[in-house]
Amino acid sequence: MAYIISDECISCGACAAECPVEAISEGDAKYVIDADKCIDCGTCADTCPVGAPAAE
Repeated sequence: MAYIISDECISCGACAAECPVEAISEGDAKYVIDADKCIDCGTCADTCPVGAPAAE
């Protein structure tokens, strides 16, 4: 299952910078994860300072 980013996202970009498959991009109100690209590695969750990314 792909990860999703919750509304806790502070749009810092830490997750996008660390994503090995470039599945994360800046959305209108928060960063978003492309479920088709996400490989469920958890790097985004490990990197996020507020714990916004979570397994769906």
